[in-house]
Amino acid sequence: MVGSGAVPARETLFDEIKRYVRFDEEDAARLAAFHAHAAPHFPRIAGEFYDRIREHEGAHDVFTGEDQVERLKRSLVRWMTRICTGPYDAAYFDEAAKIGRIHVRVGLPQRYMFTAMTLIRLAFDEIAEGAPFAQAIAVRSAVSKVLDLELAIMLETYRDDFLARAQRAERLDREQVDRTLARTEHRYKSAVELARVLVVGLDAQAVVRLFNREAERITGFAREDILGVPFVEALLPEELRADHGALVKDVAAGRRPGADLLESSLRARSGKIRDVRWQLAYAPSSADDEVVLFAIGQDTTDEKALAARVRQSEKLAAVGTLAAGLAHEIRNPLNGAQLHVTFLERGLARAGMKDPDTLEAIQVVRDEIRRLSELVSEFLDFARPKPLIVKPTSLVALCERAARVAPSSDGGGARAEVTVDLPSTDVVLDLDPAKIEQVLLNLLRNALEAVGAAGGGAVTLRARRQPRHAVVEVEDDGPGIASPDAPIFDPFYSTKPNGTGLGLAIAHRIITDHEGAIEFQSRPGKTLFRVTLPIRLSG
Repeated sequence: MVGSGAVPARETLFDEIKRYVRFDEEDAARLAAFHAHAAPHFPRIAGEFYDRIREHEGAHDVFTGEDQVERLKRSLVRWMTRICTGPYDAAYFDEAAKIGRIHVRVGLPQRYMFTAMTLIRLAFDEIAEGAPFAQAIAVRSAVSKVLDLELAIMLETYRDDFLARAQRAERLDREQVDRTLARTEHRYKSAVELARVLVVGLDAQAVVRLFNREAERITGFAREDILGVPFVEALLPEELRADHGALVKDVAAGRRPGADLLESSLRARSGKIRDVRWQLAYAPSSADDEVVLFAIGQDTTDEKALAARVRQSEKLAAVGTLAAGLAHEIRNPLNGAQLHVTFLERGLARAGMKDPDTLEAIQVVRDEIRRLSELVSEFLDFARPKPLIVKPTSLVALCERAARVAPSSDGGGARAEVTVDLPSTDVVLDLDPAKIEQVLLNLLRNALEAVGAAGGGAVTLRARRQPRHAVVEVEDDGPGIASPDAPIFDPFYSTKPNGTGLGLAIAHRIITDHEGAIEFQSRPGKTLFRVTLPIRLSG
């Protein structure tokens, strides 16, 4: 019996799991001592952690861009600091639970919770083994305990999300559920689930009532996440909701039966935008079926990108054929002109001609012939490219060499240095190193010239690993390209006064020959060229 009428405090969930793993104040003190030794390693661990994630599609798909990855790295460093320094109170529990809820919201598969914690655990064990601790075993035990606490808290959030979904299902009327199941079985017998198109069924209020397997795959949303949610809010990007959303609502209500085709975009769960061509089929039923509109969607994102690359390749091939013939016809007269200029110089020298104007005119003719000869050589490089000499190549070493060579070979006196941002784990690709280096040098020189013309700036060479591709980016903070639709990969198009317009056309051909892609984004203050190369996965 408790004396003086006192009521014992109820044990919280956090206190209970701490008691279960025997986490106490001595463990907290050991972690604080461990933090002083481990903190300098945290940025490296964060970089290696996200490099590992890039190798797996299920985890990589939750990323929306490099800016997000950098924020996540900083958050991971703060998280490692928090688990080592505490305090291990109610606020600590709430912060860990918030991280778990974020994982649930972005759709991170639960299996990556365990594997990710293993990566942190191994990294901490390696640091603890090399640390000058008198009780290294006790320190490793404290690390294991606190990581298990974090994992238990985060998994509780997945459990809470599952229970919330189950409770939502239980609130449905049983008779209505039976009718829905009967109708669903009939629909799926029509091979809706096997169709390689998005099939979304809407009711008269444009609320989603049917969502097939292909729609789940393309959008990243599970069926239970979308059913009962308005189509406009669930799938359309913010900027299209007013116009396209109004059209879908009108068709679902039967007010615009003739509007059956919609070229639109779709917002996936990861935040990425996909191009979709929707076929709207208004089909009200007298059989008490709430679905009155079927939106049949075809993902055209890859199709449009492929068509653009094909058009560009055909254009380059046609111009290349013309350039090859033209270069051949021009080269012979140029060689003859160069030879006769040499004869003329020798004749004037023997005659004692020293008139500066005449000598300057001859030098101008020689320089112009040389410039035309170099242009012809570029024509031939573009029109008749040499076969690729493919071999396993270190992408990191290739980028480092290009970053060293580009500033010294840039003739414009650009006031900028190339900053490299490369992965901690090397990426080995099957490619022609000389040709890819030619592409990188071309992009870096263009960037250096752009910032040099603007009075100085920053140029960054960045490489990243994705599950099936390697991405190399060259970014500068120069004035940018005037129009985002400029045909900069077309032959003879140049934004530079003395440019030939062949550098980027040759780069495009080289990347295309590697079955890759090259694209650019530009606005005042930022221009980014992105090269994507395939990774040949063994097995």
